[in-house]
Amino acid sequence: MAARSREKERPDAVQQNRLLCERVRKELQCQRLHTQYSVNPLHRVHTVTKKPMSWHDNIEEPADAKFLNLIHHAALEPTKKYSEPQTESQEIGWNTTPLIHVDRTDCRLYFPRRRTEITKYGYHVARGGAV
Repeated sequence: MAARSREKERPDAVQQNRLLCERVRKELQCQRLHTQYSVNPLHRVHTVTKKPMSWHDNIEEPADAKFLNLIHHAALEPTKKYSEPQTESQEIGWNTTPLIHVDRTDCRLYFPRRRTEITKYGYHVARGGAV
């Protein structure tokens, strides 16, 4: 009980300086200086509309073709960006083309909705109406 009632002893000035120097040294080891910046191609870009009466927004500047291609490529869906799925969840639904051509005259593979007396009765019963 006596140990809990005592406050933690604070380190003296020399110990605090040593801890501070060690912290600064470790932070400087982990820091990197970035000088080249680019747009993340995986992040969707949201544009903000310009103000119509602003003079700096109405200045015509030449468009950078490389930047525009990068923006358009980032906005594409994954099937157009990549030749094969990048994740496990993309494998589901990656191939969207049907394996065989749908022939609407072939009754073996095409089952259109039909309305008969039984389906009409079932529809009314499900809706809670009387027949």
